[in-house]
Parts: sequence; C-alpha cells; structure tokens
Amino acid sequence: MGNSDSKLNFRKAVIQLTTKTQPVEATDDAFWDQFWADTATTVQDVFALVPAAEIRAVREESPSNLATLCYKAVEKLVQGAESGCSSEKDKQMVLNCTRMLTRILPYIFEDQDWRGFFWSTIPGTGRAGMDEMEDDDEGARPLAESLLLALADLLFCPDFTVHSHKRGRPDSVEDMQSLDSCEYIWEAGVGFAQSPPLNYIHDLNRSELLRLLLTCFSEAMYLPPTSDNTILNPWVTFFCSTENRHALPLFTSLLNVVCAYDPVGYGIPYNHLLFSDYREQLVEQAVQILIVTLEHEGGQPYRPPSPSSMEDQDSVGPNNLFVNYLSRIHREEDYDFVLKGLARLLTNPLTQTYLPNSTKKIQFHQELLVLFWKLCDFNKKFLFFVLKSSDVLDILVPILYYLNDARADQSRVGLMHIGVFILLLLSGERNFGVRLNKPYSLHVPMDIPVFTGTHADLLIVVFHKIITSGHQRLQPLYDCLLTIVVNVSPYLKSLSMVAANKLLHLLEAFSTNWFLFSAPQNHHLVFFLLEAFNNIIQYQFDGNCNLVYAIIRKRNVFHQLANLPSDPATIQKALQRKRKSPDAISRTSSQETVSMEGSRPAVPAEPGTLKASLVAMPGIDKLTEKSQVSEDGTMVAVAESPQSPEHGSAEAGASDTESISGRDSEDVFYTEAEMERRRRLSSSSSSVCHWNPKPDWVLSWKSKLPLQTIMRLLQVLVPQVEKICIDKGLTDESEILKFLQHGTLVGLLPVPHPILIRKYQANAGTAMWFRTYMWGVIYLRNVDPPIWYDTDVRLFEIQRM
Repeated sequence: MGNSDSKLNFRKAVIQLTTKTQPVEATDDAFWDQFWADTATTVQDVFALVPAAEIRAVREESPSNLATLCYKAVEKLVQGAESGCSSEKDKQMVLNCTRMLTRILPYIFEDQDWRGFFWSTIPGTGRAGMDEMEDDDEGARPLAESLLLALADLLFCPDFTVHSHKRGRPDSVEDMQSLDSCEYIWEAGVGFAQSPPLNYIHDLNRSELLRLLLTCFSEAMYLPPTSDNTILNPWVTFFCSTENRHALPLFTSLLNVVCAYDPVGYGIPYNHLLFSDYREQLVEQAVQILIVTLEHEGGQPYRPPSPSSMEDQDSVGPNNLFVNYLSRIHREEDYDFVLKGLARLLTNPLTQTYLPNSTKKIQFHQELLVLFWKLCDFNKKFLFFVLKSSDVLDILVPILYYLNDARADQSRVGLMHIGVFILLLLSGERNFGVRLNKPYSLHVPMDIPVFTGTHADLLIVVFHKIITSGHQRLQPLYDCLLTIVVNVSPYLKSLSMVAANKLLHLLEAFSTNWFLFSAPQNHHLVFFLLEAFNNIIQYQFDGNCNLVYAIIRKRNVFHQLANLPSDPATIQKALQRKRKSPDAISRTSSQETVSMEGSRPAVPAEPGTLKASLVAMPGIDKLTEKSQVSEDGTMVAVAESPQSPEHGSAEAGASDTESISGRDSEDVFYTEAEMERRRRLSSSSSSVCHWNPKPDWVLSWKSKLPLQTIMRLLQVLVPQVEKICIDKGLTDESEILKFLQHGTLVGLLPVPHPILIRKYQANAGTAMWFRTYMWGVIYLRNVDPPIWYDTDVRLFEIQRM
C-alpha cells in the first residue's frame, strides 16, 4: 500500500507545482521535499507521473518554480555527495533527485532561452538556501558544474555505488573528500587488477547516475548540425577536465566494465530468462557514456563556460582527459583485454546454439562499433596491435555479418556506414590485406552463397551481395566498398572462383553504357575494379588462377570497355534505356547459389520502425588521401593533381551543365531526406535532370582507363588456352586452371605500377556524421524510460518507416 500512497503524494506534488502561479520560495522545504524525501518512485514512475505537457507548462508559465526545482534537486545531490549517503534515506533521496533531473533536463535543453540556465551562477529565484550552504567562492560555481562534480563523487560512494573497504565499526563513514577513488575502480582490466564482488544494487545505482549523466551530455541533440568542429559540448568538456578528480578511475571503470562483460555468463542455457542481468544495463550505459565523452577537440583548445572551471594547464595531449587517457593506453595486455572484450561482445549476436533463444543476445553492437572506431582513431598503437595478429578477423567477421544482415533495411543505413568506415580505416594498413588470406572456416549463418576460401573471399562475397541486393540508399557507399577492395587487392594470394566471379559480375554491371553515362561519378567504380584486377595480376599472379580464368572467360567486357562508344547518338540511346529501367545495376546473371545453412534472408524494416536521419557523408575523395607504398613497405603521401587522372572531372567538356554528384561542398550539411530528394532529382527522368553527358566528357576519362595490363594478359593467354582446348579437346575447366596455375607472365606484362593505397582521413564532414549517428543511436536505444522521446531534437529528425 505504501508504494501507491507515495506515488499519489508525488503526483499531488507535481500537480501543485504545475498549478501554482506564484513563485515558491527555495526555503520552503516542506513543499520541495515532497518530490524526493519520502517517495519510492522508480524512474518509470517519474516519467509517467510528470507528463511532458506539464513540464513545458511550468517552464512557460512559472519559470522561477522550474528553476528552483532544478536548483533544489542539484543541492540535494551535492549534499548527498558530501555526506557519503550513509543512510538508506539519503540514498533514496539521491536516486529520486537523479530521476527527477533525468526527466526535466531535455525540456530545459529544447528551449533556447533556458539552455544557459545550468551555466549561470544565480539559480533562478531562491538564492537564500545557497548562501547558507556555502559562503566561500565555491558559491560561484555554475549549477552544471556542481551537478557534474556531485555525480562524479556519487559514482564512487562506498556502500552506494562501490564496495566499502571499511571493516568493523558500521558507524564510521568513509570520508568522501579524502577517498582515493582509484582504489574503487569498478572492474578489473586496464590499469586495475582486482575484480570487486558483483553487487546488483551498486550496478542499479550506477546505472541511474549514468543515465542522468548521459542526459546532461545530450544537450548536443538540441543543436542543429554544423561543420564547425571546434564547438564542443560544455557538459562533456567540464566533466572530462582536470576539475573532475575522478576522471581517471571513472574512465577506467567504464572501459573495464564494458570489456570484461560476458553476456553468456555461466553457460547455463536460458539463464537470461531466469534472472535479470543488471550488469547488461550498466554496460549499455557505460558504452554510451564512453562514446559521447570521447569527443575530439577540433583544433584549438576550448574556452570553458566559466572562469572557475579550469586553471591554465600545460598538460600533454588533449584537454579532454578521457581522450587523453584513451590515447595513452600502451600495455600489450591492456590492448589484448580491450580487443578480446569487444570481439566477444560483437560476436555475441552471431552465436548459434542448438536450443533456440537459449543464449542472451546483446543489442548494443552499434555503440560498440563506434567505441572500436574511436579506439583506433585516438590510439594508433591500438590499431597496429589489432592488425598485428589474426585477431582483427574476430572484428571483421561480425562487421560483415551486420553489413549483410542490414543491407535491405533502410532504418539501419547508419549501421551500414559505420561498418564500412571501420573496414576503410583498417584497409589503409598493409597488415589488414595480409590477414585476409587466412582461411575462413567459421560458419556464421549468413545469407550469402556457400564458398570455400579465405576471409578475403568472404569480404568480396558480402560486398557483392550489398551492391546487388541492398536498397538504393546504399549507392553512396559503393565507392567506399570498392576502395576497400582496391586497398587490400595487392595482398590477396588466392581468390576463390566464387569471389572472382562476383568481382567480374560487378565489372560487367558497372560497365554497361547506360550505367556509365547515367551519372557523372559512375565511371569511378569501373576504375576501382580495374585497379584491383591490375594489383592482383601484377603482384599476386601466381596464386590467382581463378581470377585470371574469370577474366579470360569475360574478356568481352574488357574489349567493350576499350571500344566504348562516345558519339552523341549512343549516349542518348543509353540514357533512354536508363529511363525505361532505372534499377541501379543488374541483379541477375550472377549465378546465385544456395545460401548458407541456418541463414535468414536480409529483410526490410518493419513498417512503423523509427529511424534517426543522418547528415550526408563526404565523397570518397574527401574521405581518403592517397599514399604510395615504397620499396621498403613504407607509405608516402601522394600529392593530388588538381584533376586526378582516374577521375576525369565531371565538368570536362560539359561546362554548360551542372555536375550533380551528391558531393556538395563539405561545409553544407543536408539531412537524409534532403539528400534523398537531391538524389531523386539527379536520377529522375524529368526535365529537371541537368546531367547531360557530352562526347568529350566520355573521352576525357575513357582515355585513362587502366586496361593495358589486362589487355596484355589476354593477348598472351587467350591463344594459349584456346590452343590447349582444341589440342586436347578440353571442356573441363579444372585442366585449364591447372595450366594457368603453372603459367607465368614474367617479362610479358608492363612494368608493375606502384601500389596506391587510399587511407581514411578525418574531416569536419565525418566528425559531424559520427556525432549525428551516435546520438541518433542513443536516442532510439533509450526507450525505457524514453528520455528524449517527443522532445524537440534538432541534430537529426526522427522518421517512421
């Protein structure tokens, strides 16, 4: 009965607050304590009993009461942090204030006039309580700083969020000010050896505090996308500064809790149905806090929002201590712990068991991919460690699984992008290409043709599947997918027949006249594929008889490319053909075979699924920079000529037309809906379509097609293969393959070209993309309680499929 009474009292207090037209004094404790002193409301209760409309009404009609409510709640948290929450009553009060602030903050952020409130030093009306509490200059702290420091203290509060080290006298409270939180790190792992005993109450309390922390950081959701990468989140900036004395132990706790988590637990089937896993909720909150706080300073150091918040510091490395600590992890065993932990969690949704639904499947793989990305981005030694052994394949396989699984689902286009970006980043390193030669023996059920081969074959087969049976919104990723193939191609020792045929099928599809002429950038895809073939022929000819055989069988494709017509009549005819069938590329003729056993086909999103919009990605030319691999294996950056030969400028010979490439200048951000509109415009057959290819445009890039190596190969090998077939009456391809396997082209091919690698490079466009993607994921994943639902977020749009 008591619980329903307290809910009723709490609801009465909320009604009183929303109906009072006169300001309530901050000193009126009897009124304010109703919200947190004697109630036992869960966070779900608070969300139900404090409706959005009422919060907005108080904000508009009695702003001083909302200000006092926030100020009093923060004051209680500060008192709790100072006293160490020794009594159950104190703990309950801290949790109630935490829930109340989690509910209210989004409505403060959505109103531009209120956004500065937490950074002001005068907390609205009630100034009386403040003066009694603190007489020194500390009183000048903005409310946001007091709140963040109290939360940091509370996250290391013995018997509330961490295991107490005190023995004996139960009345002795550990002094919060002198407490060394480095001794209270939540989990063993990086920089900490002891694993404290599991305590689900502590996990629940940590989760509540982290949820409020995440809500504080979410002010970023209420600002529109901008290309100004120097604008940082003031909440994150302060929390990750030297002002927070718990920054190191908290960073370590969050990282260790995530990387040590094993969702399968004790290996008892169905164990996740028998008891609640409080750790999972904590791990989810922890990984979301990590990806939000690991925010890069875009250039110059940030001016904090208040004079008290930071002394001048000459610290080495980034001012953001979380980024700083992450970049300084250097012990091999720490790298191993992090990599194995992430691989274990990413692989978890793929695990197959004989008992359906018997193992727990985690849902936070997108946040894990962003965390992996940030680790590689901020700690180059970690990236090299990942590539040093075949452990990188434990990250590759789940990524390919997610890419393949999400390819038909438009609500998961962000997941497709992050997966492809990670592979692009990895493919810039030689070791990644080398590692791909390891045989693929796992049998993760994927909706792809069965093949026997290496991880390189798996990558090519999945990429082919994405391009030929993914949805149309993935077209901007084709450049990235083929850049990855080009980057790894010089190191691929032997492609399977399945993968070789898939590559040739892509070339066939991309080199039809209508596809080449129908958009200004389409010919780039042919350049990428030819470059990949050249790399394999020049550097890995010996083991690649399957690819050579496939090239010989499809030789007419290369001859057609060499003789590509460029007269106006043919161009117009090809464009007419496009208007009749605007499908992206041919999805037939690719000899689809049986899919792997146990796999489910990739399916579109269920109607009604919510998705967050994304900003447009920069084009591949802005995403990457070219490096040349020199004799000793080191990379040398290549200076870009104003018009790189392989990508003959779209405007050459078409100066009277506009190049509609979807590659607008980096500084303009479009929502996905706007991008879609522009894309439709550029591919529509109506008179709006400006793209009008001219003969000299075709000639400008046709003359640069890198066909010499392949033409020479065909010139030498085709007569030999035909002769064998006639002499021996062969129709069996295994004999031809045997001949090709022992053949050689030494001295017959042109001089090998230098290997060109396109390495990922960060820029304002990608930084903004990551910010919108990350916050979109966090918005959609926090549904219980729905922290931001139906508030006026500006960073992205929420759309219903």
